[in-house]
Amino acid sequence: MAENSPLMPRKAFFTKGNGKHTEKLTSFEMALRDAQIEKFNLVRVSSIYPPGCRLVSREEGLKDLSPGQLVFVVMSDSSSNEPNRLVAAAIGAAIPLDTTAYGYLSEHHAYGQNEQQAGDYAEDLAAVMLASTRGITLDINKDYDEQKDIFVIGGKHVKTRNVTQSAVCDKNGLWTTAVAAAVFICGP
Repeated sequence: MAENSPLMPRKAFFTKGNGKHTEKLTSFEMALRDAQIEKFNLVRVSSIYPPGCRLVSREEGLKDLSPGQLVFVVMSDSSSNEPNRLVAAAIGAAIPLDTTAYGYLSEHHAYGQNEQQAGDYAEDLAAVMLASTRGITLDINKDYDEQKDIFVIGGKHVKTRNVTQSAVCDKNGLWTTAVAAAVFICGP
């Protein structure tokens, strides 16, 4: 698909949120509201960060979107109604500094992991997936930070990051949902 295609994302932003309710679906809706993406028709896509896609703040990205619009997202969500259970949703990103190359996004859904743990894992997972496309083997059981030299030796300079939401489930058994998303803005 050509870079000037109306379906090629030109911008992206990260967002997160959580919600609680007696109904699972409504807790998901509340998490989307907290993330400020509830008013769009979200279409889940796989994990490629497009070449030339500019990362912007949530506030800037939301200005380009209209209620009811079809919006492509890479999204992670985790829900439970088990009292005091810890849920987490994370999106990890490995984005090449070379803007003509594509990157990777990873979705990680977890129970019992805090934001730091889930976020680090998602970030490492994105780096491992991107590295494998370049013939570089990274060990997911090690922190990406421990392996940066391997990645740099391969000549591929990559910036990694994550957006992660964790939440402790309601003590009285309300459904609790954590959501994290990379939101794409398409168009010329």
